[in-house]
Parts: sequence; structure tokens; C-alpha cells
Amino acid sequence: MLKRTRPQWERVSTVLLDMDGTLLDLRFDNYFWLELVPQAFARARDIDIATAKRELEPKFTAMQGMLQWYCTDYWSATLDLDIAAMKESAREHIRYLPGAQRFLERLRASGRRVVLVTNAHHDALEVKSRYTGLHSLVDEMRSSHSLGVPKEHRDFWPRFAQHHVFDTEETLFVDDSLPVLRNARAHGIAQVFAVAKPDSTLPSRSIEEFPAVEAVAELMED
Repeated sequence: MLKRTRPQWERVSTVLLDMDGTLLDLRFDNYFWLELVPQAFARARDIDIATAKRELEPKFTAMQGMLQWYCTDYWSATLDLDIAAMKESAREHIRYLPGAQRFLERLRASGRRVVLVTNAHHDALEVKSRYTGLHSLVDEMRSSHSLGVPKEHRDFWPRFAQHHVFDTEETLFVDDSLPVLRNARAHGIAQVFAVAKPDSTLPSRSIEEFPAVEAVAELMED
């Protein structure tokens, strides 16, 4: 069940937006890490897919919530695969979530400052931005890798604020990750919203902890 409230737009001057699972369909990342990487890992080691997935699972689990989890360089070295090149070759699977592109266009037209705030590594951000034109629909883009900690970490927002001046009382932040949203709320960001359907091919999640929408387009519905 979703808390279907809407932002108080009259109090918003800055909009901070996650990328994967908020603007772009998380189906790409799920497909990439759960299907393409195990396939490549299995081929490289001459093992079957089931064995590859069993070997990869603890490696993935150990890094969740850490900056390495999002780092293509780390996984390229750890798995002996060219992760950046694999993402480039799979780029045709990258998609906006329903209504997200129009939402960004409406935000830009409203005159509000729009900043992309992502845990994606610079390699992934470059591919996705180039393929979707995302960079042309936001004022700035910030990867957590340039700050040394992921968005879940308590030091993220203080470090972010050293580079981006914003009033927490006039800011809307939207993300699909509950740990990330909790950290934003703890930092004092006034309006924090969750995306309940980050992967268009999976059912909507039940979110009680934050006001939530299935898609960002709902945030500006007339």
C-alpha cells in the first residue's frame, strides 16, 4: 500500500533525483547483473550458469551498501570481466521509466533546479546519459564516486553540500532505495519520496515508511 500524497511544490526550489530505478528502468541493471554477468562469468571459466550464480552471489552480497557495489572498476578487477564494455554493448536495453522523460521536461520548464544524484559509477553514468540524453534534462549530475561514499552513508550529504548549495527546507529528493531515503531524511531534507516500481517488469512494492509513487510522473499529475 502506498502513501499517495504529493509534494508541496510551492515549497520546492531544488529537486534531487536518483537515476536507476527512479528515472531509468531498473530492469536494465537487473538484467545486466542477474543475467549477462553470470553468463559472461560462466563462459570465461567454462562452468555452467547455476555454478556461476552460486559463486557470484556471496561476492555481490558482501559489497551491498558499499561504494564498491556500484563500481565498474572494482567488478572488472574482481570478476576479470570488462564491465564497462559490457554495459556499452548492452546499452539498447537502457530505458526511461514510464513518464520519467516528460516529468523531467516539466521540471525544467518550471524553473526549478534539478540535480541527478546517483551511486552509479562514472562509466555507467556516461553510457546511460549519452544513450538517453539525460544530461540535457538536468542542471547537474553528481556521482557518489566523486565524493568517496555512497548515498546510504551518513557522510554523503555533508560532502554533497560542499559542492552543491541547497536549502534542505526547499528540497525534494526522490529515490527507490529505502536506506538512501532514510539517510536523506536524517540529513533534514524536507520532502523525501520513494519510487515503488523501479523495475517496470516487476510488481509495485508496498512502502509504508515514506510517501511513495509508482512512477515519478505521478509527482506532477494535474
